[in-house]
Amino acid sequence: MIGDGLSAAAVATQVPALLPALLTSAAEAGWSIGQPFAVRQCRVGVMNDIGDLLHPTVIVLLIGERPGLATAESLSTYLAHRPRSGHTDADRNLLSNIHHRGITPAQAVERITGLAQAMHTLGISGVSIKEPTTVRALPTTAPPEPGPTSST
Repeated sequence: MIGDGLSAAAVATQVPALLPALLTSAAEAGWSIGQPFAVRQCRVGVMNDIGDLLHPTVIVLLIGERPGLATAESLSTYLAHRPRSGHTDADRNLLSNIHHRGITPAQAVERITGLAQAMHTLGISGVSIKEPTTVRALPTTAPPEPGPTSST
């Protein structure tokens, strides 16, 4: 689902690269994907309404962020597992700052599909689940030795 939210400029700038890559990644994972659609004057709570109507296992909303902090072209993604009436922000997960100086579309696709897969596997979303992360090795070199200190 695509929503203009508080920045139609973000949708116009980010969605043309992000949506096709996201749909391709989901298809490669073997997921059943509904018809993408747009909602004008969209707010995040519409996810509950769509959940009540369509009963998706996982819903993904690409929505324009509030302009002014860094750029008017920043997009957010909200995800929820089995959204329905009464769900709050605590039942959703957020990936924000998708723009040319933030999270790239390729990075966003990887993070969105990873989180959606975790939601599907675990059957939860929101504060009950965290975004899957990769463990990075710590540097193996020792820190430099401190130089001599002078005392006065």
